Amino acid sequence: MHEILSPPAQETGFIRRDGELMVEALSLEAIARSVGTPVYVYSKAMLSATYRDFADAFADLDATICYAIKANSNLAILRALAREGAGADVVSGGELARALAAGIDPRRIVFAGVGKTTDEMRAGLGAGILQFNVESMAELEALDAVGRDLGRPAPVAFRINPDVDALTHAKIATGKSETKFGIEIADAPAAFAMAAGLSGIAPVGLSAHIGSQVSGLEPYRATYRRLAELARGLRAAGYGLSRIDLGGGFSVRYRDEEPPSARDFAALARAEIAPLGLPIIIEPGRRLVAEAGVLLTRILYVKPGLSRRLIIVDAAMNDLIRPTLYGAYHAIEPVKPAEGELRPADIVGPICETGDYFALDRPMPPLEPGRLLAIRAAGAYGAVMASSYNTRAPAPEVLVSGARFAVIRPRRSIEELIAEDHVPAWLS
Repeated sequence: MHEILSPPAQETGFIRRDGELMVEALSLEAIARSVGTPVYVYSKAMLSATYRDFADAFADLDATICYAIKANSNLAILRALAREGAGADVVSGGELARALAAGIDPRRIVFAGVGKTTDEMRAGLGAGILQFNVESMAELEALDAVGRDLGRPAPVAFRINPDVDALTHAKIATGKSETKFGIEIADAPAAFAMAAGLSGIAPVGLSAHIGSQVSGLEPYRATYRRLAELARGLRAAGYGLSRIDLGGGFSVRYRDEEPPSARDFAALARAEIAPLGLPIIIEPGRRLVAEAGVLLTRILYVKPGLSRRLIIVDAAMNDLIRPTLYGAYHAIEPVKPAEGELRPADIVGPICETGDYFALDRPMPPLEPGRLLAIRAAGAYGAVMASSYNTRAPAPEVLVSGARFAVIRPRRSIEELIAEDHVPAWLS
């Protein structure tokens, strides 16, 4: 744990004081000097405030908030959210193990994903999780066999594919019928009928998740209405329901988006789902962590180009792949004030790929080597998707709370990276 003397922050998260970008009560520049760059920095105060915003908005709806830990699965992040009362939405046995290690109550854990193995099913059922979100009849049969073998019926919510366009990037849209996710809504009654005859299964509800970074309310409204209509039909057919999982995908601001508020989502759930009288589950991921994190990187070189500058930094696509994978926009700004005319620049990393960039043709002030830049809204799908491509150690992670910070994932040395490989004796 480190202490850096700095005036107390009046706001949570990332703020400018005397022109310099700070995190809570700390200097980002001081953190970068202490830990090195590139480095991820997260604000605990911002994590907590965003979680409480959701918890307060849904307080009257008997709602369980299960953080989608694929967005950022660092154990310290999970522990911070668990202390606020968060459950977890997991999509692998590894994420389940992380959630349990962070102290999340298994009765507040939902296990989703289209390709659960029987070992993962055993781990979830053995831990006593809240439910499995089942996405196919083949998965249901496999889970039934596990439930019978362990003598414990598996609680199942059927993930329904509502055939709703989430109006988001194609690679993160999951609610249309042509995707791999969920059971077609027309097949739901047959799924419940099948489950009713399986002794290793305890059907408890419905689930839907239409994608990530869903920008408006209308896709949710259409989904919730289809879920509610289906729930009423299943009840009329004699099937009992214990809860409805409304998924997540709530958007954040990367550029000029105006995401609906937590209260907007709660009002929609109150209007469309609450009349069913069932507890609900919501699964925010990106929304809780994205804006609570930045990636700090230093400029190595500034190279003139024919039409714009190339600003070469020490972070790369192995640290943050979203811009090249999704064409994603992240605001990028100098940590300390920079004066001068804004001119186009490409901000690129040192990896041997043309796709290794953070921004193209981005208006930037005059910048020189050594200057620290902050890549904003990098707390989700940043460090968690990092790799060691080009034998580059992924950026470490730091969590800030007030005037304290801690390294919550250290930077691996090149020797540690190489030691992960094993040369067979017959090559010696």
